[in-house]
Amino acid sequence: MLTFTLYFFIAIVVIQLFYYLVVFGKFSFAKAQEINAKNIPISVIVCAKNEEENVIKYIPLLAEQNYPDFEIVLIDDASSDNTLEIFEEFEKTYPNIRLVKVKNNEAFWGNKKYALTLGIKAAKKEYLLFTDADCYPTSKEWIAAMSTQFSREKTIVLGYSGYEKTERSFLNKLIRFETLLTAVQYLSWAKRGNPYMGVGRNLAYKKEEFFNVNGFIDHIQIRSGDDDLFINQAAHSDNATISYSPESFTYSMPKTTFKDWFIQKRRHVTTAKHYKAFDKAQLALFFSSQLLFLILPIILLAFQFQWILVLSLIAFRYLCTWIVLGFAAGKLKEKDVMYWFPIIEFILIFTQINVFVTNIFSKPAHWK
Repeated sequence: MLTFTLYFFIAIVVIQLFYYLVVFGKFSFAKAQEINAKNIPISVIVCAKNEEENVIKYIPLLAEQNYPDFEIVLIDDASSDNTLEIFEEFEKTYPNIRLVKVKNNEAFWGNKKYALTLGIKAAKKEYLLFTDADCYPTSKEWIAAMSTQFSREKTIVLGYSGYEKTERSFLNKLIRFETLLTAVQYLSWAKRGNPYMGVGRNLAYKKEEFFNVNGFIDHIQIRSGDDDLFINQAAHSDNATISYSPESFTYSMPKTTFKDWFIQKRRHVTTAKHYKAFDKAQLALFFSSQLLFLILPIILLAFQFQWILVLSLIAFRYLCTWIVLGFAAGKLKEKDVMYWFPIIEFILIFTQINVFVTNIFSKPAHWK
């Protein structure tokens, strides 16, 4: 039995090394990107619901982008605070701001995809760049950096959106490490020709891609997934690419309590079950191999069975993963989270188990 467990553990290590070295290494060891502005017309789309504090701070940053031809489409999704009034003032202040007012619709009550659809149809430019109302770009070259990756063939661009750093906060490091790992996964698979998701905080595509799949119609009743479900359906090896120059990043404030972050992760996990079969399988295999990598060596070491080999495999796996994620963290400006890597990975794995189990017994809340 112990011999079988050892062979099983070796297989798990091989699977982990395949993910980190073969798949994730495609992104981690890629050369840096340069900004070669193409100046194609861009519509920046922002959908907001009760975000008055955030839009006051962040919309001016979008309006001040260093780009020759862009408009900002502000979508007020039936806000009950002062978001709409603030948007109306912005519309008067900035000539390139277009306002879309969404009223509650019984068929699509509180559905962000319905609001986004109206905004996309209202956009005057053929290339669309999306971010959220609580996000801000890292530089005035954000539009230029994201649009640089468009070409005649590449009409979908997946970007990176991180979270602000909070000093002396372990939860902040946990959230940022999870965001880093997620980004490494979807950016790496996209670079290998299998894009499976993107994040709406930093995502761009040509308008025709939206209409090619009839927008969100195939998953309109699923409250989440305006970003990842759309990409899972519309993106493929020929039309999708990635952007990871520092100028292309966006940031937002992370959750400040574990409870709030846990609720957020529950919403994200429910969407993944609607991915294509291969994407669900590779994600499940990666998570399962992570979990088994923690469990199996405990059994083997408890019986001191081939302990030198087991410890060597553990050390080799951690060395490889640290190097690969370290290079990726350098690209995405998240190096500090790697100092806590083994501890954070352990906590994150068991947090994900808790999320899966909790979602079995209750449904998470979504955009209202």
